[in-house]
Amino acid sequence: MEEFVGTKHMKVKLGDVCEKGSSNIKQSDITGKMGEYPIYGASGYLGNVDFYQQESAYVAVVKDGAGIGRTYLHPAKSSVIGTMQYLLPKENVLPEYLCYVVKYMHLEKYFSGATIPHIYFKDYKNEEFNLDSLERQEEIINELKRVEDIMEYRSRELCFLDDLIKARFVEMFGDVNTNEKNWAWKPLGELCTIVRGGSPRPIEQFLGGDIPWIKIGDATDGDSIYLTSTKEYIIQEGVKKSRLVKAGSLIFANCGVSLGFARIINFDGCIHDGWLAMEDVDGRLDKVFLLQALNQMTEHFRATAPAGTQPNLNTSIMKAYKQVIPPIELQRDFVEFTNHVDKSKVAIQKSLDETKLLFDSLMQEYFG
Repeated sequence: MEEFVGTKHMKVKLGDVCEKGSSNIKQSDITGKMGEYPIYGASGYLGNVDFYQQESAYVAVVKDGAGIGRTYLHPAKSSVIGTMQYLLPKENVLPEYLCYVVKYMHLEKYFSGATIPHIYFKDYKNEEFNLDSLERQEEIINELKRVEDIMEYRSRELCFLDDLIKARFVEMFGDVNTNEKNWAWKPLGELCTIVRGGSPRPIEQFLGGDIPWIKIGDATDGDSIYLTSTKEYIIQEGVKKSRLVKAGSLIFANCGVSLGFARIINFDGCIHDGWLAMEDVDGRLDKVFLLQALNQMTEHFRATAPAGTQPNLNTSIMKAYKQVIPPIELQRDFVEFTNHVDKSKVAIQKSLDETKLLFDSLMQEYFG
């Protein structure tokens, strides 16, 4: 490899700056083990064991299964289990810098395999990037860390405000699962119309129209309780195989890891079968209060859902759910409180989004 001239970077391949390493450790191998050395898996830290595989800090990439391509920096004297790939930095690259480089590459694009996806070092080792001198690498690491620290701080602020809303809800209404304050209640199906979405399949054949197609990703993008737009639209033929719901409806994710996630939509649009819609809500319930009440019950709904690969709530379960009905004035007081908090959340989310854009632009500048 050519030598640096001053601080000028040079174009190199990933395989020029690191070597691959493998682990044959299974999760069952570490059960009951105790020690001082950390071991990691696809979801992060798994525990401590009495051995380690790597003497120095390294980068680990999820190479099999869920989370494929996810990239971590792990410390010296640690290990990963067999679903992970070691990337061991050579002398010309710092571990932290290598981690940023690999994250920038988005290795998930190299996956193969239908049932269990895999990525292989041989497929991505020739990916090119701009390598800087060790001195400049230190500067870049510090700059990116500063931006990441700001993003982490903003994210913590949002979590704090979410916790504030939850605490205020419990303070005002108690545990709605046990109805400890003895509010009046009715089956939810008597307080609103509950319908399930539908999915035209294959969806690709129905995209490209002008009817909003509401996906979970649309609702989880941002932190507002209101959904104002979608990324995709379907044609009129797709509407016949889906469920068109009215502006002002409350939509509720009824399955999978997003179960219990709720939003109020500001437009007419179609929902797939991973959503339930609650329309024509009784005047005794404020919709924002209902949304927050349902959010409080996520764990209850997960426990209630029929057993299976993924939790799944049907309309019958939701119609039978005992919904408390506190005095409407109290509900509105709570909604006013959440509106004030939401204004702060919008400002913080805007700052977080801008900081993420800055981070992405810096990654492009440094490694593109």
